[in-house]
Amino acid sequence: MQMTSLLKLTLVFTLCVILMGAYTRLSDAGLGCPDWPGCYGMIKVPTQSHELARAQDSFPEHTVEPEKAWLEMIHRYIAGTLGLLVAFILFISFRQPDAPKKLPSFIALLILFQAALGMWTVTMKLMPVVVMSHLIGGFTLISLLWLLYLRTKPLRLPGGEPRLRKLAPYALFCLGLLVLQIILGGWTSSNYAALACTTLPICEGDWVSNLDPLHAFYPLHKTEGSYEFGILDYSSRMTIHVAHRFGAIITATALLWLVYRMLKLSHSQLLRRSAWILLGLLCLQIALGISNVVLHLPLGIAVSHNAGAALLLLTLVFINYALWRKA
Repeated sequence: MQMTSLLKLTLVFTLCVILMGAYTRLSDAGLGCPDWPGCYGMIKVPTQSHELARAQDSFPEHTVEPEKAWLEMIHRYIAGTLGLLVAFILFISFRQPDAPKKLPSFIALLILFQAALGMWTVTMKLMPVVVMSHLIGGFTLISLLWLLYLRTKPLRLPGGEPRLRKLAPYALFCLGLLVLQIILGGWTSSNYAALACTTLPICEGDWVSNLDPLHAFYPLHKTEGSYEFGILDYSSRMTIHVAHRFGAIITATALLWLVYRMLKLSHSQLLRRSAWILLGLLCLQIALGISNVVLHLPLGIAVSHNAGAALLLLTLVFINYALWRKA
């Protein structure tokens, strides 16, 4: 298999892992299997009566829920396949003399760290900082795989687009803003703060006097039990949610300005198309975010919001690659 085809397949699998992880988390199935890498000490979900009895004896403090356990195990199966694909990419890169070596090696190390974060997510019982790190690791992984794919494809901008070159630092700034917003989104989700505010545009009541950033963003809150369904009080969750909304406003404004400048300065059809794609994805992401609030976080829309963030990130990675390397 050619490297480009393998990278395409791996990108699809990475997106599936991100979306399946979001679906598992939003379905409250993150502890569907209380151990790792198996499920109740088995390689598959216990479903037979004798398997269920054995699982209940081995883990008496847990109620065996096969539906949630299957969600968690499917996520692990897909992630395991992704790990094999990344190992294959690393193998091919060292077999081909002209293929990049450093980036595939770093991606392979990252996938190992992701596996460790997946284990800690279970063993630390959904500790928010671990869950958020696992989410960010997935977004980092898909971005690096996309960058590796771009490096294997010839990209030419007619005339070099020298006028657009001066936009490169601002595009990098926008990428940083989007990364911060995704981190905020991960913190909102891992602390079960997505429904802390149910009105628009900001939050209900006297939200300003309820802000509690010190507790809201302290990463190492301790609990003797599980972190499932969150341990923070309402003020802390509301603060996280409000921060995510303000972050969305700032990020959207910055991206809209980038789109405007790209459309005004660019002669390249490729970059103009990228600007329109960025605008379309941004509008869709805003609509999904509003829908999450208005419709009280329906599962399909909430998962789509994760997909929208991933696609926005990939679009900005491409724009930065084009402006810094090709313009």
